[in-house]
Amino acid sequence: MEHDALDAGEARYELVISVDARRSGQYGDAEKPRMRERIYRVLETAFAQAGVGRDAVHMEDRGDGVLVSVPGRIAVTRLLGLWMVEVHENLREENRSLLVPLGLRVAMHVGPVRHDSRGISGRAVDLTCRLADSAVARQLLDRERADLVLAVSDSLYVDVVSAGGKFIEPARFSSARLALKEGEVSAWFHLPGRPAPDIGPIAAEEPGAPVGGPAGGPPAAPVGGPEAALAAMDAALAARTAAAAGRRVDDSDGDGDDDEDGDGADRYRAQGDLSIHRNNVYQQPVHIGRVTGDSHRKD
Repeated sequence: MEHDALDAGEARYELVISVDARRSGQYGDAEKPRMRERIYRVLETAFAQAGVGRDAVHMEDRGDGVLVSVPGRIAVTRLLGLWMVEVHENLREENRSLLVPLGLRVAMHVGPVRHDSRGISGRAVDLTCRLADSAVARQLLDRERADLVLAVSDSLYVDVVSAGGKFIEPARFSSARLALKEGEVSAWFHLPGRPAPDIGPIAAEEPGAPVGGPAGGPPAAPVGGPEAALAAMDAALAARTAAAAGRRVDDSDGDGDDDEDGDGADRYRAQGDLSIHRNNVYQQPVHIGRVTGDSHRKD
């Protein structure tokens, strides 16, 4: 694209697209170049299929993704509609031969963009990248076992998506409130080929900032991954301890250990077999808990 006619200080409204690969840090050094080749193949093939010339858009490499800006002379609806359909289909085709499917988080926003010799900048660029990297986008992709998630800004949804169009179905988008570094924003999320996603409880963007759940509610547990498993274990432990709190300690042996300090305060004990297992990998069948009945047990 020719930008010589514009000074670096001038800005023009463009569609910004941020594309990130799922869990890119888990790819080894030998696999990352192949992952990057797949991303570019998916995107560039979709541009050609949507009738958008490769030289008509600006693309920046981000290592594990791509940052794109599209000039205003190209209809936003073509990128939101036909281009996204082709990206999804191309990605599905790539993933047919992969044991670990490639997942992409795509975000879009229209706003003022500044070009210089090194690339693009502006708050519109920052917001788009934040949406692609948001906890909602990440966890929807994992929880729904999807190939692709699309996030659009609230203004883009209101101005373009809500009106619908070819391959654009506003009823298949769901909104969420995000607590980003720059402040709270609303965004809309879509899983191509699926009904509107159920955002549900989503982990906060920042510590203590609820996202996606009811306003003012307790922090939501992360969805998926080891952190969610630990949170579930802790919740189960708390529930079991609370259930046991209604039972007084048995002092039938007469040793007075239910009030060993003699202060008259009630003391309770969680009864039964209670075990917590964290970060374990079991290579063989295991038995956890007490062996009862006629079964033999090794000491």
